[in-house]
Amino acid sequence: MTAKLLQTLPADLDRHRLPKHVAVIMDGNGRWAKQRGLPRALGHRQGVEALKDLLRCCIDWGIQSLTAYAFSTENWQRPSEEVNFLMFLFEHMLRLELKNLQADQIRINFIGDLEPLPVSLKAEIQHAIDVTANNQAVNFNVAVNYGGRGEIVRVCRQLAEMSQNGELHPDAIDEALFSQHLYQFGASDPDLLIRTSGEMRLSNFLLWQMAYAEIYFSEILWPDFDRHEFHLALSAFQSRDRRYGKVNQTPS
Repeated sequence: MTAKLLQTLPADLDRHRLPKHVAVIMDGNGRWAKQRGLPRALGHRQGVEALKDLLRCCIDWGIQSLTAYAFSTENWQRPSEEVNFLMFLFEHMLRLELKNLQADQIRINFIGDLEPLPVSLKAEIQHAIDVTANNQAVNFNVAVNYGGRGEIVRVCRQLAEMSQNGELHPDAIDEALFSQHLYQFGASDPDLLIRTSGEMRLSNFLLWQMAYAEIYFSEILWPDFDRHEFHLALSAFQSRDRRYGKVNQTPS
């Protein structure tokens, strides 16, 4: 992320019709490594490089927010060696990249249940959040130990407790109030979700927030997802008619 060579928005993209918030399901690190006869750990390391490049691209092209699905609640079921490596990688990269996040004015935030994470990782997460809190170039959200269903259940429990304690009347619960109790990532709901590696499912990611997101599936494995592929995703996004359930009134 330290490269300062600003790359302007491709000429075929309309700056006024870019998504404000892009979310990514970074799928394919393991398969990328397997195809090359490499350990899965090296696939995850290369995946980090792809994410760094995408974050840099968001700065260059004017994307306001990026949310990355880094570790789901279901990922704990992977082999312990891989889980331990991922925890190490998160902590190592946070420590290594914090100065670059500051230099590039990136505000980092984390969504998910952080309690089960290693103590040292939680300390690095909180430090990074505090240090970058006033940065304004890009909101960068990392979903760690995150699950969409779990998030919705968490909100339901909070609202039920408030109602039981007499703090909230059930009739006051609406979509706006519900949204206020979701994990907050300093941005509107995602406009565009990108998933790589050819898989076509949400995998329990931002289920509430994705209600009207455009979804773009790429056959590319995540470590190979570059600016060209991002350009293709943005082109596809701009070709779509986002009606939000309404009828397009434009004369045919």
